[in-house]
Amino acid sequence: MEKNAMAVPEQQQKQRQTVVMYPSFGVGHIIPMTELARVLLGRGLAVTMVLIERPFWSSDSGAATTRRVMAANPAITFHFLPPYPSPPDFAGSTKPPFFHTLLLRRYNGELGRFLRSDAFPPGRLHSVVTGMFSTYAVDVAAELGVPAYTFFASGAGFLAIVAQLPALLAGRKEGLKALGDAALDFAGVPPIPASHLVKELLEHPEEDDLCAAMVDVWRRIADADGVVVNTFESLERRAVSALRDLRCGVPGKPMPPVYCVGPVVGDTDRAAEAADERRHDECLEWLDAQPERSVVYLCFGSRGTLPAAQLREIAAGLERSGHRFLWVVRTPAGTEDAKKFLEQRPEPDLDALLPEGFLDRTEGRGLVVTSWAPQVAVLRHRSAGAFVTHCGWNSVLEAVTAGVPMLCWPLYSEQMLNKVLMVGEEMGVAWEMEGYAAGFVTAEEVERKVRLVMESEEGRELRARVAARKEEAEAALREGGSSRVAFERFLADAEKVRGRLGK
Repeated sequence: MEKNAMAVPEQQQKQRQTVVMYPSFGVGHIIPMTELARVLLGRGLAVTMVLIERPFWSSDSGAATTRRVMAANPAITFHFLPPYPSPPDFAGSTKPPFFHTLLLRRYNGELGRFLRSDAFPPGRLHSVVTGMFSTYAVDVAAELGVPAYTFFASGAGFLAIVAQLPALLAGRKEGLKALGDAALDFAGVPPIPASHLVKELLEHPEEDDLCAAMVDVWRRIADADGVVVNTFESLERRAVSALRDLRCGVPGKPMPPVYCVGPVVGDTDRAAEAADERRHDECLEWLDAQPERSVVYLCFGSRGTLPAAQLREIAAGLERSGHRFLWVVRTPAGTEDAKKFLEQRPEPDLDALLPEGFLDRTEGRGLVVTSWAPQVAVLRHRSAGAFVTHCGWNSVLEAVTAGVPMLCWPLYSEQMLNKVLMVGEEMGVAWEMEGYAAGFVTAEEVERKVRLVMESEEGRELRARVAARKEEAEAALREGGSSRVAFERFLADAEKVRGRLGK
């Protein structure tokens, strides 16, 4: 699907129907929603993205990244809601996600006032698209009489589980944590160890306010007019079938229509525009000098940090493997600097963190960069041979669309669930790095898995499977492809809803 859109003159912008996008907190939600916005722009719609400047996050790198995304997308109108007069006190909280959802719910009033303002003349408001954690905004859309959709930035497998959780938890007297690694059976996905769910969901909603808040947020998806999912059908066919055919959802209320429009990912040029050009050039120039499919890329997401001892273990494994690598190292977890990580992102001291002489011994065949690398450009480079990843869904799709096999090292959120799907027979795009669940992956495991994916016949078979997935992703986005058809159906259905609502 066409994602590029030229900046539109202000007068013309005002005359078009406008989709209001209301993403959840976090760069991992804002960036894919921005990419979806570019698809909508290409279809002649105007887009206004409504953001909340959180008082407790005003100086962190997420805010800086958001500003770069805004600067790189002048065709999108970005609007910040005014600060909430009495925001929840986050200081010392051990459950900030609970307060995130609470704050988003409280902001419904401000969102409604903005949508009723002169910024949206009568008939110009096309629809409201919420994020996967900002679903309370469905109520605002209902009050205004406009269609409401949820953009689910993760995969169909996670959505299928989310849809079935309320019924599962309602029938239990204790939290899922008591099950340990016992397998849970959900329609549409392989058996999932209970311990691999999002940790906040392992409690019982009647006993834990955070669990209750997250279940309620996702329960509200059933109130939307549809769910736009960042995946493509052939990647998660079982989950998509479950969502559509088995009609799994909140008890007594079926799931709304599901539109698989992905993969919605950034492109190389956009990634370069929104990031550090110096680092971008450094990484790509180094990759240019490496043989084809020869480099192992290691990165653990925008929030992923590892202890210093684990970093040294990775270094030892990479050195012993003998393979080329590009490794993004961030300030290690468990240090005083890590407490400031989300605010200042201090640059790690590589000489102090890594084994003595490691950088000198691996000079030429390895490049270690601090904090950031242009991931989309790296994965699409001809020299990229494998990707050690935290299994964030954006990273998964970026690797699949680049045809790069993955080694799974999940850290938080739904990443362990994603791992189960990635290594499963249906998706088959990755292998697991053993030891992550216990909190420590040995140098021997790093060496073994790197050699396996880069040298073995099994590694060549894995690469072939990922290459097939890449072709399927490209086909899904072409004219007549499943994602293109789903997007057309989404727009057509939105018009039907608008007609029913009299808009």
